[in-house]
Amino acid sequence: MQRNGSFWKIAVMVVVTLVIGGSAGFATTDAIRTWYVTLEKPFFNPPDWIFGPVWTLLFVLMGYAAGMVWTSEASAFMKRRALAVYAIQLVLNFSWSILFFALKKPLFALVDIVLLLVAILWCMQLFRPIEARAAHLLVPYLLWVGFATILNAAIVSMN
Repeated sequence: MQRNGSFWKIAVMVVVTLVIGGSAGFATTDAIRTWYVTLEKPFFNPPDWIFGPVWTLLFVLMGYAAGMVWTSEASAFMKRRALAVYAIQLVLNFSWSILFFALKKPLFALVDIVLLLVAILWCMQLFRPIEARAAHLLVPYLLWVGFATILNAAIVSMN
């Protein structure tokens, strides 16, 4: 991890991912305390306190994975393409929070999160030949977003 400043590139990717994810969280805090508590939710809805720690861990894993891709020996083209898709999924992730909480549009958020699932799978597919471990680091993220998709769909149907 010491070749060519790899540590710093990985750290940058982790920080960028945390900042993007965290800013979505800050943008939605009011709606979580006011609007979200009024919604009907399914029995499998986790307690609110779990989301912050889970997302923080996921963002760290995501950023680390992206940093591994950035510092790999793969061609510049492969890395650019993979990191562009990574950026797309980050935008979709951020957009989901805005759509669901800030704009209070769970149906639009459901469309977004389905696109996010596709983007995560695409990202994993592009990461795998560059650095298989990076693709594996995205598995918990894929599983959590899959669960969140089911939760989002349930909230849409119940409200």
